Amino acid sequence: MSAPAAHPSSGSSPRLRLTGLRKVFNPGTSNEVRALQGVDLDVDDGSFVVVIGTNGSGKSTLLNAIAGSFFVDSGTIALGGQNVTRWPEHRRAALVGRVFQNPFSGTAPNMTIAENLTMAARRGRSRGLGWALKPAMRQELADRVSRLKLGLEDRLDNAIGSLSGGQRQALTLLMASWVRPQMLLLDEHTAALDPKSADHVIKLSEEIVSRDRLTTLMVTHSMQQAANLGDRLIMMHRGAVLHDFRGAEKRRLRPDDLLSRFESVRRADQLDETAAEMLRRMYA
Repeated sequence: MSAPAAHPSSGSSPRLRLTGLRKVFNPGTSNEVRALQGVDLDVDDGSFVVVIGTNGSGKSTLLNAIAGSFFVDSGTIALGGQNVTRWPEHRRAALVGRVFQNPFSGTAPNMTIAENLTMAARRGRSRGLGWALKPAMRQELADRVSRLKLGLEDRLDNAIGSLSGGQRQALTLLMASWVRPQMLLLDEHTAALDPKSADHVIKLSEEIVSRDRLTTLMVTHSMQQAANLGDRLIMMHRGAVLHDFRGAEKRRLRPDDLLSRFESVRRADQLDETAAEMLRRMYA
């Protein structure tokens, strides 16, 4: 039987520690949404955690909270041993790499492949692109791009906006992981791609995360990806961690097992709604 996330078994501090995260959007209005309701989560260094949940369960909100897209109402976020809870998003960007669902996010379309990659390589350093023209740097760019197996290493001077969605998403993944981030966030990063491109980007994700031992949170709606990827899986529901699978339990999971979990959640929600409606009628 799975349980909500606990502290890691090792004595070392986790790479990511979330404690009591709460976030309410539009509080006190008819549109109030309790997006995060006391999330506690520790993620060890180098762990690849897959996050699933129904629409509105809080999974993308969780990634936004870590990235600093908004400040949480309460709770703390510690990354690499630093309390970043009140750091603005631009400051956290030096520690966090992120790939969004939209392939056209995360890159500057009018800049070349080389210029986009150079910005990623200089994350956390002083601005400027002059050094990108050096032959040694161009060779490094070409070498890293060649690992994507898309034939783009000879097109470094092409505008990145001229590429297909799959090509751009592969490059965005490379950019997000170029300078080994404290945390890599993959937010349904293959959902908008055709099946062939999605498979390729997933394989690249596995290779990069494994090779560089990147601590990773990946949100997905694909039960196949959820079952086959990562060393840990958490299921969110109503802004909280409902299940936490790891180790042998995670390895035994199959897509059908996860679909059964989703069905159980839906049935429970339906029962809750029915009970609530009965109470409303009783006291109307």
